[in-house]
Amino acid sequence: MHLLLERPDYRYFLRGADGGSALVNDRRLTASFIIAPDTLLEDWSAQDARRLQPADLDPLLALQPELLVLGTGPTQVFPPAAVLAGCLQRGVGIEVMDNAAAARTYSILAGEGRRVVAGFLLP
Repeated sequence: MHLLLERPDYRYFLRGADGGSALVNDRRLTASFIIAPDTLLEDWSAQDARRLQPADLDPLLALQPELLVLGTGPTQVFPPAAVLAGCLQRGVGIEVMDNAAAARTYSILAGEGRRVVAGFLLP
């Protein structure tokens, strides 16, 4: 089997995430953050999916995604219905999953050239 290290053609690539941290490029992040292929916003103030307000997603939506991926920590936790409705009213799809699944999903979509933005909740 022949393996090649292929770097994506965008600035920030997510190597993986779990309930406590994420690896972006070669940096370990331990606080909630927002990532898009060419944007990294560290220290996002959100920490608990159950307590999210629609305004908490404004920094993600400002990046004009077609799809938003929300990583909610070590387990999948759905935010309040108003948060989900806020995305859908703007015509933006939203997928909610645990951080590991969100990292895999985000990486696939970014690799396909999709306009995807992800928010990861970390303690």
